[in-house]
Amino acid sequence: MTPKTITLAMTGASGAEYTLRLFECCLQKNIKVQFITSQPGQIVVAMETELKLTGSTQKMKQQLVSYFDADPDLISVYSKDQWTAPPASGSSVADAMVVCPCSMGSLGSIAVGSSDNLIHRAADVAIKERKTLILVPRETPFSSIHLENMLKLSRLGVVILPPNPGFYHGVDKVSELVDFIVARILDQLGIDNDLSPRWGH
Repeated sequence: MTPKTITLAMTGASGAEYTLRLFECCLQKNIKVQFITSQPGQIVVAMETELKLTGSTQKMKQQLVSYFDADPDLISVYSKDQWTAPPASGSSVADAMVVCPCSMGSLGSIAVGSSDNLIHRAADVAIKERKTLILVPRETPFSSIHLENMLKLSRLGVVILPPNPGFYHGVDKVSELVDFIVARILDQLGIDNDLSPRWGH
């Protein structure tokens, strides 16, 4: 089933273009997005894109509504310390959650269930409620610690989706590489898309 609401979290790993493109695609499908970013995530967005997410969560929401030219009712923004936010509770958990990009620090915290900020808590809730949880880990090379954490999460049903784009469809622009990965994320969420050519088509 296509999700009606997703929690989209961004941590301090490179890959802001993936986050923003995924955000845009969900909004285009009228899917509500609960957005959470860490401070390092805000720094990455500012470094890698023209968007500067600053100030209160309300100001961030206004920035995102303007950036995407979106319906304000489709976007909610929560701080990583906002423990009363819906993603923190199993009684109001979103249909799915994506951490994109996911730093190794965040992945490790999720793997041990530390719940020391809203991103980690929301992921913990998604796991315990058997909701789709997709992590997009951005690091290279992976250490044995990283791989063990990913294996542990995979055995719990978490989707580990490293941003490794394919080149078989003929690539002319970076945006096509971004769309390749975002298409794979949308596929895992059950959201129809034609962002990237399918193998054999």
